[in-house]
Amino acid sequence: MKVRTVVLALLAVTVIAPILLYTDSLVAFKPSSSEREFLEDVSTFQAVSGKSGRLNLLPQETSTNLKEPIGVIYSENSFPNDSRDHKSARVLSATNEEDQSRSETLIRQVTDNAVSQSRTQKPDVEDPMDEGDDLSLSQQKSENDPQNVDAKLKEESRQTSGKKDQKEPLDDKPRVWTEPAVIPDARVRHLKDQLIRAKVYLSLPAIKNNPHMTRELRLRIKEVSRALGDANKDSDLPKNAYDKLKAMEQSLAKGKQIQDDCAAVVKKLRAMLHSTEEQLRVHKKQTLFLTQLTAKTLPKGLHCLPLRLTTEYYALNSSQRHFPNQEKLEDPRLFHYALFSDNVLAAAVVVNSTVAHAKHPSNHVFHIVTDRLNYAAMRMWFLTNPPGRATIQVQNIEEFTWLNSSYSPVLKQLGSPSMIDYYFRAHRANSDTNLKFRNPKYLSILNHLRFYLPEVFPKLNKVLFLDDDIVVKKDLSGLWSIDLKGNVNGAVETCGESFHRFDRYLNFSNPLISKSFDPHACGWAYGMNIFDLDEWRRQNITEVYHRWQKLNHDRQLWKLGTLPPGLITFWKRTYPLNRFWHVLGLGYNPNVNQRDIERAAVIHYNGNLKPWLEISIQKFRNYWENFVDYDNVYLRECNINP
Repeated sequence: MKVRTVVLALLAVTVIAPILLYTDSLVAFKPSSSEREFLEDVSTFQAVSGKSGRLNLLPQETSTNLKEPIGVIYSENSFPNDSRDHKSARVLSATNEEDQSRSETLIRQVTDNAVSQSRTQKPDVEDPMDEGDDLSLSQQKSENDPQNVDAKLKEESRQTSGKKDQKEPLDDKPRVWTEPAVIPDARVRHLKDQLIRAKVYLSLPAIKNNPHMTRELRLRIKEVSRALGDANKDSDLPKNAYDKLKAMEQSLAKGKQIQDDCAAVVKKLRAMLHSTEEQLRVHKKQTLFLTQLTAKTLPKGLHCLPLRLTTEYYALNSSQRHFPNQEKLEDPRLFHYALFSDNVLAAAVVVNSTVAHAKHPSNHVFHIVTDRLNYAAMRMWFLTNPPGRATIQVQNIEEFTWLNSSYSPVLKQLGSPSMIDYYFRAHRANSDTNLKFRNPKYLSILNHLRFYLPEVFPKLNKVLFLDDDIVVKKDLSGLWSIDLKGNVNGAVETCGESFHRFDRYLNFSNPLISKSFDPHACGWAYGMNIFDLDEWRRQNITEVYHRWQKLNHDRQLWKLGTLPPGLITFWKRTYPLNRFWHVLGLGYNPNVNQRDIERAAVIHYNGNLKPWLEISIQKFRNYWENFVDYDNVYLRECNINP
């Protein structure tokens, strides 16, 4: 009994005494309603909390003597690290144990519902402007108003939860997993690197003195070389390539253990690098030579075509060899084109593309001048393939009796022994190493006929000059209405890049050039030029051209070609046209802007990669081939296919 008494006393001290102390601190609190009213208030709160979507605090009964809340509900957001038992709400009250248990049961139901709603529903995103309005309204109310106690508590809780939400926006955003880029030739590169390392090891003394290692490396080199073959991508490798790679890696690891002379490895790698650079230089030079050779040579089909056409032309009667509408040839009211070419198919594409985009084809007249070898073929082509309602004239340059060496300095220079030596004795040490200037087109007078337009067309006042490597994509009649403002030449400038300025074409170390021209002056392009022949005659441009050609008899002012003398002859006499009239670069630059091509009136295949050659840039070739009728009987007979 004594022991029981002692235990009860201890229990009274440790259990009952704290309860009494706690209830004494709440003795001043007198609830304003009965137990039923309290439960009704809790039920009402449950209905309201279902609309809010977030449970923060139970509403309290208003009282002027309120010191401490009857109960506080802690949601799981308040203590994220608590155990699952603490996720349910806790209610502390000063009532007896029976009332407390009944109240806790009801409140626990309320809080569990709120927590489940917060898990299944996303909280509404609040407009920051609306939040500011709520704060301003609460500040206008009196703090002593008992009706605002609940609102202030809710506002504080909402601000607290809002701060937490502001710290968590990054967690709401989905994380995008970006896979590393796959290199399509990674294994091919690895195999090539292994071959280089193996060859380096074979040249080292330590490996050479080890016959077994030497045989093994040579065997691995043979296996990897056979597996590598001509593969450029990993997908081109055989199935056993990975096994060969692992075997080579093991052999290289053995070789690395045998040799320890890093200086010898570095020396060997430097020698291999130097040898590779030398091979690259030789291959580049060979590629340049072959490209120039290909550009100078006509394909077999284009060589066959004029022969076939010439045969057919001389089989015609004399009455069948004439073009219609010859009365339009000297009508200055029409749109006249000058085209100087010895390529039948290229000239046909220029004419066809121009007529196809012309608004009034009957007002367009094409003056084609060619050489003696292609004269009959050119006439036969346009007799059998007339360009719609447009007018065609084909002339032979040999019939221009006024164009002779006594009148033209360039003709005299082209026939001089020094020029022949320059072209046909290229092996000499003093010959020019730039193969670009050895193109036979520079020997052709057709290339220089553009400087004699007033003599070729004595009764015309304006003419549009076209190269034979262009394609027309829009109507060009608007060029005749452009006011050149007293200039002779209307052309598109090409100084968007530094190498298209005067110092790129002229020798400014010569005092004649340096004192007469600006090295940074903007260049322009031949290929599509509108010439005012009346102004040409008035300013005597042909004589200016002759004077500079005589000064350049030893090619010290510029190399061969027509653009450098053109820049000089039309210096301060060129009117810049809108760049979309003439887009260049399709014969050498695969990166020409596609949008510029679509907007262009004329696209120019200037460069060595002409569209009729196999080395042309394939993605630009379709623009040219659209105006070639591959079903033509002459093209089929000469095996000219797309």
